[in-house]
Amino acid sequence: MLRADLHIHTEYSMDCRMTFAQIISRCQERNIGCIAVTDHGTAEGALKMQAIAPFKIIVGQEVLTTSGEVMGLFLKETVPNNLSVDDTIALIRAQSALVALPHPFDRLRTSPLNNHEPSDLLPKVDILEAFNARDVLRNNRSRIQRLAQEYGLCTSAGSDAHTPEEVGRAYVEMPEFETPEEFLLSLAQGKIGGRRSSPMVHLSTTLMHLFKDRKLFRI
Repeated sequence: MLRADLHIHTEYSMDCRMTFAQIISRCQERNIGCIAVTDHGTAEGALKMQAIAPFKIIVGQEVLTTSGEVMGLFLKETVPNNLSVDDTIALIRAQSALVALPHPFDRLRTSPLNNHEPSDLLPKVDILEAFNARDVLRNNRSRIQRLAQEYGLCTSAGSDAHTPEEVGRAYVEMPEFETPEEFLLSLAQGKIGGRRSSPMVHLSTTLMHLFKDRKLFRI
């Protein structure tokens, strides 16, 4: 079985300074054999990390739509921000990639489910993130799993790591896979594990965003 953290950021995100080397080291310490690199607004870091990492990298991106964040997995190139949910999903599909909704009901982050009826949106989605280690509400997971079952969707888990200490906090233990289609089959057999991060991680992310905006740090 493969232990996969399916939501990790790198220094290519505007609110993160975590280097590839730090991520690789932490994954090896925590027996993580697969990660989805899902930087905000770009797939560039994921593509570069895929070329050097000693374990499986899923090229992803957290895309900001006009209604909240959507995640593409198995991308080949960056999807532009600030389009409608439907247009964003269409561009992800055009790359033969998968569509996921990260942190669907977290009040601290935006989600299209806050602005669209599930019956309109979820038939266009492949995966709901059932456990995000940065989610501060404990009851979200059962709510998401009920929706996933109702609409026949897979559920995933990820640390949403922006710092090395967070890597591997949430994960899925699942069979090996190669293609997006095999990934969905494996995910359906997966078992979610891990624990929540401290709510204080949100403060560190906010500060990092401010510092990068002021060019105190350089990628």
